[in-house]
Amino acid sequence: MRMLIRVSCLFLAALFSPGQYGFAGSVNSTGAAAGSPVVVIGFVGGMVRHDDMVHSAVQLAARLRASYSSGVYVEAFENDRGRDARQKILNLLDTRGDGKLSAEEKQNARILIYGHSWGASEAITLARNLGKDGIPVLLTVQVDSVAKRGEDDAVIPPNVAQAVNFYESEGFLHGQPKIRAADAARTQIIGNYHLEYKDNPIQCIGYPWYASLFMRPHIEIECDPHVWNQVESLIRSRLSPPATSALVQRPHP
Repeated sequence: MRMLIRVSCLFLAALFSPGQYGFAGSVNSTGAAAGSPVVVIGFVGGMVRHDDMVHSAVQLAARLRASYSSGVYVEAFENDRGRDARQKILNLLDTRGDGKLSAEEKQNARILIYGHSWGASEAITLARNLGKDGIPVLLTVQVDSVAKRGEDDAVIPPNVAQAVNFYESEGFLHGQPKIRAADAARTQIIGNYHLEYKDNPIQCIGYPWYASLFMRPHIEIECDPHVWNQVESLIRSRLSPPATSALVQRPHP
């Protein structure tokens, strides 16, 4: 089942190009749209710190930063810092430095957002707020998304070109089982992929005992290398290849 998910994700990632959904501009050899950087924002779950390397969302941000030394901005945030992430994006898109975004600066935006648990919910909230600003988002990725109070993590806003959802349903705390597009003509739902760990447990190292005891499947999907390889592949497929010398070799899981 896990292999089927992997093949399906890779096929769909290759099939749908970032420019297919009507957003202006193209990605050049540095991985950035002309005049603006590509921005990749990750959100961690729970009470996790943005720099806690135990967690896959933080590890992914570090790998991407190492691979794309220029033309791509990558940062991980705590899930209660959505406003800070939005302001960072606005600052990065303001290539003229005049404190306001032109229509061209907005449409040249290349933004990808991912997250786990509450962080996945915050990823959709950030995308929705960027939509209110008139800013498109290339991709959102949710891993076992748990909606925060006052947030809707099931409906993907129409400024998002593509969205994908990975979830488990075994534990006391489990993710959103289905995401859908607010406007199917503007947003492609790549898929809702169900993971099971009862017969395929994942070893998670460095997590507190209570998380492993009470939220085991929710933690297993967070440290499942097969899931995060797919998240990384989806993100990288929307960036041009980094320079060979900057590539980071990763151990096989």
